[in-house]
Amino acid sequence: MLDLSRLRALHAVGVHGSVSAAAIALGYTPSAVSQQIAKLERETRTTLLERQGRGVVLTDAARHLAATAQQLLAIVEQAETSLEERRGRPTGRLVIGAFPSAARGLMPAVLARLAAEHPSLDARLVEVDPRLSVDLAAQGVIDLAVAHDWDIAPLPAPDGLGRAMIGDDLCDVLVPVGHPLAGRETLRRDDLPGQRWTCQPPGTVCHDWLVRTLRASGSEPDLAYQAAENHTQIALVAAGLGIALMPRLGRGPLPEGVRAVPLEPVPVRRLYALWRQGAARRPAITETVAVLREEWPRRAAAAA
Repeated sequence: MLDLSRLRALHAVGVHGSVSAAAIALGYTPSAVSQQIAKLERETRTTLLERQGRGVVLTDAARHLAATAQQLLAIVEQAETSLEERRGRPTGRLVIGAFPSAARGLMPAVLARLAAEHPSLDARLVEVDPRLSVDLAAQGVIDLAVAHDWDIAPLPAPDGLGRAMIGDDLCDVLVPVGHPLAGRETLRRDDLPGQRWTCQPPGTVCHDWLVRTLRASGSEPDLAYQAAENHTQIALVAAGLGIALMPRLGRGPLPEGVRAVPLEPVPVRRLYALWRQGAARRPAITETVAVLREEWPRRAAAAA
């Protein structure tokens, strides 16, 4: 008899590409995931992981087993959804994947409300890039994704996912107080060419939006400083090293050396909740989406 938790661990390693990344997604330690895989290897008398460089890859047998595991996990999800629906209240574990500024600026209030109003619900949070979180939701690694896109960079979503709009996150240009643009009431995109920028690394939605926007204005962006953390970008701006385009959610109070100048037209980042259609009737999903949408106006007002 194959153990479902061990199959879940194997499936997560296949999805994430490493034991450490699978552990983060599952909320385990890497050693716990390795132990689950080792037990599964003994039970199946099959080698499931092979060393490749500093990491591991699934063997052919493991890939077949992981595909079967995904089917079994989908069946289990259907059963759990049916039971939770019959109870009529959110119960069980719910893993939410959210991008960093939503994890900081929105999710604490949402998770606190869920814990207070639904004590039978074990809501958990994984911080993850929005592009990855959508795939993880589609593959069943997480139950709900909080993701975002931009006006010129729509968020693709695989078939089989439901989606609900949470709200619009507005963006400003952050400039050092001594910068020539700091005295302006508003900026236009034609004012941005020729600036040195601090931004997120390549491959992120924010980075791609900035590059596309500046190129559309006829200039190649000078991305001098690339940092994943918003607070690191703000520190670079405060040091007078460049300017940044940053959403308001999760930004926090700006230091005295930094001024936020509105950009016209205002760049808008749209936030969504996404989940598998097979779990759409699950009360934990419907209630969490409702709380996300109710909390958003308060978080957005606080960030303004």
